[in-house]
Amino acid sequence: MDKSLLRKRLLPILTVLLLSAGCLTAAGIKKDVFPTENKKFQKFTDQLFQEEVSSNTLNLHYTLANPSSYGITDYPISLGSLRSEAIPASYTAIENYQTKLHSYDYEKLSEENQMTYDILEQDFSTQLSLGDNYMLTEVLSPSLGIQAQLPVLLAEYTFRTEQDIADYLNLLTSIPKYFEEIVVFEQEKSEQGLFMSDTTVDRIAEQCNAFVESASSNYLTAMFREKLENMASGASAEASYQPSPQDIDRYIEAHQKVMDTQVFPAYQNLVKGLTALKGTGKNPNGLAGYPNGVEYYTYLIRKDVGDFSSLEEIEQRLYKQLLADYQEMQQLITAHPDLITQATELEASSSNVAADVPTTDVPKEMLESLEKKIQTDFPKAADTSYEIKYVHPSLEEFLSPAFYLTPPVDTQSPNVIYINNGTPSSSLELFTTLAHEGFPGHLYQTLYFVQQDPSNIRYLLSNSGYVEGWATYVESYAYGYADADPAVTRLLWLNRSVNLCLYSIMDMGIHYRGWTVDTVKEYLQEFGIASEEIASEIFQYIVENPANYLKYYVGYLNFLDLKTEMQTSLGDSFNLKEFHEEILKLGPSQFPVLKKYLKAEML
Repeated sequence: MDKSLLRKRLLPILTVLLLSAGCLTAAGIKKDVFPTENKKFQKFTDQLFQEEVSSNTLNLHYTLANPSSYGITDYPISLGSLRSEAIPASYTAIENYQTKLHSYDYEKLSEENQMTYDILEQDFSTQLSLGDNYMLTEVLSPSLGIQAQLPVLLAEYTFRTEQDIADYLNLLTSIPKYFEEIVVFEQEKSEQGLFMSDTTVDRIAEQCNAFVESASSNYLTAMFREKLENMASGASAEASYQPSPQDIDRYIEAHQKVMDTQVFPAYQNLVKGLTALKGTGKNPNGLAGYPNGVEYYTYLIRKDVGDFSSLEEIEQRLYKQLLADYQEMQQLITAHPDLITQATELEASSSNVAADVPTTDVPKEMLESLEKKIQTDFPKAADTSYEIKYVHPSLEEFLSPAFYLTPPVDTQSPNVIYINNGTPSSSLELFTTLAHEGFPGHLYQTLYFVQQDPSNIRYLLSNSGYVEGWATYVESYAYGYADADPAVTRLLWLNRSVNLCLYSIMDMGIHYRGWTVDTVKEYLQEFGIASEEIASEIFQYIVENPANYLKYYVGYLNFLDLKTEMQTSLGDSFNLKEFHEEILKLGPSQFPVLKKYLKAEML
């Protein structure tokens, strides 16, 4: 699950070096009195991790199962803050962090710490580049906004201890204040002519109202009860606390009271606040329609994708890939005239494409099949246990077809892949989705990186372009692992690649080139998509979620280009498995940093 929405600006910390009189002995200097540059740097990043992870309760809970083991015993219950007047202070804090970072002698750091240094340097510089454009920040959207994601994050909030239950209930009580800050922020945007369109307001209101209208059977209530009962029965392996029947009744009563008196009213007030601002949004289109909107879009791509190429270079790369994939599709179809029919049949088929296994438990056996098949192209990760769970029926309409829930840093378990039975999918779709979420996608990539024992701060630095780009990149291999005609599965992968590329081109067209809904309709008609309703929905989704598709597809293209560059440089000595191993060992980072260290390792 994506943690980027949980990030909060870095706050300043104070590093104090204490030298006591007992440090020196007659024999000389005790070990570690004068720590090495690496140890000082590690102390800095550990303090940075501790400060960052405790700044937001959801962030803390999803990252650490046992905060006290990291010296975190007293932390505020908070969802963070969105007060615009606090932004200048946050920039000062980041500048202070950057100054502290620059105080370390880069040449004396280990290669691992040099990479962490480079990632932090890039991250701090990117955050500071936002400058005065912070009012273009938008935390609300119908599908990926905080108001839509928050209930899901709360529903999946793991209960391990009695304190977790108390923190969860207190977190619910913080929602009204947080939403009030969002409304104030939106009012300020309105005053500056930066407010969202009426269409987006209506779509957000619809999502919020649907959540409130489900009050009598809300999924948060259902999930809360289920988690308590699992703790009591011992079904929850992580739980160290078993509530009594009386405790469960007491908690459920408290939960319902908080939902009725604070959570639902907070959503209603959010709708009222946004509705009152309708008519003040001046721009129904993308970021290009706002002052400095293209600058902000550049910032988003650097922050969320980790690509620091110019917008024109990224756009040209997309068109180049679109042409290459389209030409390959045409060649395949020319060579095999019945390929489209076969591909259509395979896409609709429910027959297990992992044919080397029986079909009694399809998802589990597909993952087991993938875990074996990937060893041709990918290094073997350490053995680990993982679970397949099914999305609670009350959450099915809100969640993806499948997702991997990243485990806490300190336990690295449980590793859980959730399957959404509410989203019908063919066997091939399920197979490639499980590859994206499991092997060799998110679960596998996470496990492999953990094996490297990285600095804790690396877990918090969100590099979505690497993470989602990798999972998209490995999908291309997964199509080949399916038990089907290679020409058919290749055509289906190319079709998926073309679709993602088109969405990415439209993302850039809308937010960089200033495309309107009519431009999008005309563009899609060139590819045989004549439905105005579909075109309008695609346009609106991209308007509301700038750069989202780029995390997946431009991220994928970066891995593809790195592979091509290594193949060109190494020639016959290029080894695909070694290439993947180096990528995985280096771990999530911005692409310029990844490229620097990959070349150092392989060339």
